Amino acid sequence: MKDFNIGEIIGLLLRTTPFLIFRFLIYFGITLGYVLITGVGAGTGYGIGAIAGDSAVGGMYGGIAGFAIAGAIMYFLREYLLYMVKAGHIAVLVELLEGKELPGGRSQIDHAQQVVRERFVESSVLFGLDQLIKGILKSFNRIFFTVASLLPIPGSGGLVKFLNTVINLSLTYLDEVILAYNIHTRAENPWDGSKTALVLYAQNYKAFLKNAFWLAFLIWGLTLLIFLLILAPVAGLVALFPGSAGPLTLVIALVFAWGIKQAVIEPFAMTALMQVFFKVTQGQQANPEWEAKLDSASGKFRELKDKAASWHKPAAPAADTPNP
Repeated sequence: MKDFNIGEIIGLLLRTTPFLIFRFLIYFGITLGYVLITGVGAGTGYGIGAIAGDSAVGGMYGGIAGFAIAGAIMYFLREYLLYMVKAGHIAVLVELLEGKELPGGRSQIDHAQQVVRERFVESSVLFGLDQLIKGILKSFNRIFFTVASLLPIPGSGGLVKFLNTVINLSLTYLDEVILAYNIHTRAENPWDGSKTALVLYAQNYKAFLKNAFWLAFLIWGLTLLIFLLILAPVAGLVALFPGSAGPLTLVIALVFAWGIKQAVIEPFAMTALMQVFFKVTQGQQANPEWEAKLDSASGKFRELKDKAASWHKPAAPAADTPNP
């Protein structure tokens, strides 16, 4: 029924505990930043509103402004987060799936960052590649990925649309699986390695659809449970900020749930899809027919092929030689 093993996934994640702690600290810091900046905005708006004669409205708009500022800061940090956190975690998970031993503690994080640098040279290359992969996957999934191909139930258009949305959300980690393929194959050309991985994914899309169906309920069921558990404590926290209760309670609760999801649930989903990818595509070669289908489905795939053809990996710095 499914090609991932929950027990093995938990075992792999426990062996990357330093990265789980690292992710938790990073995303807890982000969540705390959202809360503090929103609180400062709410307090400032409350004060301005008090002068204008409506402190509650001022507090609400100030909180919204603070939340927007925090979101803008996160937008500019996303490249760093991908390079330092996600790609590093992918690197050590790939090595575990290959049966290798990992260093413990801080050394595990340093080792992972070295592996990422070897494959992707610099953060801008990895970030540009990741954005291109996401665009290709979005185009392909929109055309081929429909739950109706698994459950052809007549007269269930609304249900099918809902299930398609949920399943596609669970596939948001596929770009990270493509990056994992680059690390697994030691691809010297990350653009060409990603092209091959995308074709392998496309020619096995029905297997991914089946697994995404099960994974979706695990991911979003756990996320909903976390949201409900933290809603009451967050309501008490938001009540401390003047004039910002109400809708902001839900927003902050969602941010907390997002932080926990990114730190704990996302690695689970990512590892599950890595298991599926390596199991399903083992021993396969990229099928030219599916490459042609990707060509027709996505202009970004053609752009990826152009970048692969023109890629020249920067030479490693020459070692210093002593003067005679």
